[in-house]
Amino acid sequence: MKITLGVIGKCKSGSPEADIIERYRERLKWTLQIKEKDNSTQAEEAKFLQSCIAPNAKVVVLDERGKNMSSTEFAGIIENWMLEGTSEICFLIGGADGHLEETRKKADLILSFGKLTLPHILMRAVLSEQIYRAETIIEGHPYHRI
Repeated sequence: MKITLGVIGKCKSGSPEADIIERYRERLKWTLQIKEKDNSTQAEEAKFLQSCIAPNAKVVVLDERGKNMSSTEFAGIIENWMLEGTSEICFLIGGADGHLEETRKKADLILSFGKLTLPHILMRAVLSEQIYRAETIIEGHPYHRI
């Protein structure tokens, strides 16, 4: 499985968040690629985020108005996509003003990690861990405990 994170905002190399993200990237058997762009206008951000989407990739838009789910449910969605032949998932994290409707319409899943507003760098770290957790759930690895 190839995972792409399309994100608005840059993560400084050597920051605690970058270290967390790298830790989970190294643990993953799946490929994790991060494409990032500095904050700009919402229209420019939308254009960049949409350019991160590979043909035939499933698209997950992170948005506070999205579906809130457990890690097991999240892993189940990814596993179902894999069984259907999906080989790539693109996660999109917007800027401070969120996503334009045109980006939300491209989503196969609009996902919320709750109503809290999190800094994009921290959200990237949390998402990286949840992707790793999903992989371990799918593989039956004991990392995830009920």
